[in-house]
Amino acid sequence: MTIFDVDLFVIGAGSGGVRAARIAAGLGAKVMVAEGFRIGGTCVIRGCVPKKLYVYASRFRDAFEDSAGFGWMLPSRPTFDWPRLVAAKNQEVERLSQLYRVNLERAGAQIVEQSAVLEDAHHVRLSDGRKICAKHILVATGAIPSFEPHIPGIEHAISSNEIFDLTHFPRRLLVVGGGYIAVEFASVFARLGSAVSEVMRAPNVLRGFDTDLRAGVRDALAQAGVSFGFATLPTSIERHRDGLEVALSDGRHLAVDAVLIATGRRPNTEGLGLERAGVKLDAAGAIVVDAYSRTNVDSIHAVGDVTNRVNLTPVAIREGQAFAETIFGGTPIKVDYTNIPTAVFTTPELGTVGMSEEQALASHAIIDVYAAKFRPMLATLSGRDERTAMKVLVDPASDKVLGVHILGHAASEMAQLLAISLKMGATKADFDATMALHPTAAEELVTLSKRTARREQP
Repeated sequence: MTIFDVDLFVIGAGSGGVRAARIAAGLGAKVMVAEGFRIGGTCVIRGCVPKKLYVYASRFRDAFEDSAGFGWMLPSRPTFDWPRLVAAKNQEVERLSQLYRVNLERAGAQIVEQSAVLEDAHHVRLSDGRKICAKHILVATGAIPSFEPHIPGIEHAISSNEIFDLTHFPRRLLVVGGGYIAVEFASVFARLGSAVSEVMRAPNVLRGFDTDLRAGVRDALAQAGVSFGFATLPTSIERHRDGLEVALSDGRHLAVDAVLIATGRRPNTEGLGLERAGVKLDAAGAIVVDAYSRTNVDSIHAVGDVTNRVNLTPVAIREGQAFAETIFGGTPIKVDYTNIPTAVFTTPELGTVGMSEEQALASHAIIDVYAAKFRPMLATLSGRDERTAMKVLVDPASDKVLGVHILGHAASEMAQLLAISLKMGATKADFDATMALHPTAAEELVTLSKRTARREQP
């Protein structure tokens, strides 16, 4: 009979791993968590949290300018201090990391600040050589930046991990990529004062999002000063005394201070001993799991970005909790991945829930489109050339709302609340019957009475 040291061994103290560990320990399991870097994972240390703090910082420039239209007279032109922002961010990140630690310990989980690798179905080896025998092993190591294309001088580029802590503010920045990480950093640094160029393989930003909103984000970035190069990639990077020279596939050469490669992330599975333990990986290197986060090895499980299902922090947290309650609570739980709200924190920001128009037309013969574009109240006195865009997609056969897409101030907050409505199966009639809250931008969602288009499957 095997004697286990712990009931659950978690590799990775990010959002998913920490939630799983806390719930499992609360259900009476003996839990050990190994983390070789810092407790908190990508979201807390080098992702969602620091990014949102930088987004807030980048929006103050507009706020200072807009205030004049509302009667405020600033005594002098505001200046931006990059080291001060970095230091403040570090302080908040450390506070949250310590909070994660406290919550784990309070739940009764043991923390081991070392890396860990799998030896077999029930054994892990810590970096100090110790071996731990666990009844269940949970891999929650997340994802890491993927550097593409592989070109001469790529070692001079940085990823989204390093850009938060640059010693000097990049006055000239090249962003490579068109996904949400790329456009968010392009937006942030352009508004902080950097001359930003963004190049990508695609013909537009944010592949997979609704086409109209993609165009809106692109145009807003261009208005903020971002210079685009579509169907364009770097072919080489050379370091010179005064910065970097980047050759582009369209024949141009750019002189910049930093090159951010934001072409995607890949599951962090290398060097974990997964193959040795017999765990199946897919072509992208992600751990293959079933609806209950089980791998092909009964005792080994995985949650979060390392499985490459839906790579969002709240999803990893939900997966971690579902896993713990399934294994240690005796209540099998499957995570529902439909109607997950998503935000892209550019300025203006994009908030979306449900199907894009392209997705809706792939599964419905006909859809009704209700759309509006208007000047938000803040811009009326500030004089800023800004528009809020909203789009509601409806199945005319059932009147069910299929998707809602918003580009504008607080779009992420609206998307979160709209997700409740869509999760409950709201119809367009439900939207129409809801009383408007005036004056708000959100009231437009319940006053859209005129169908702007009826689209059919191509």
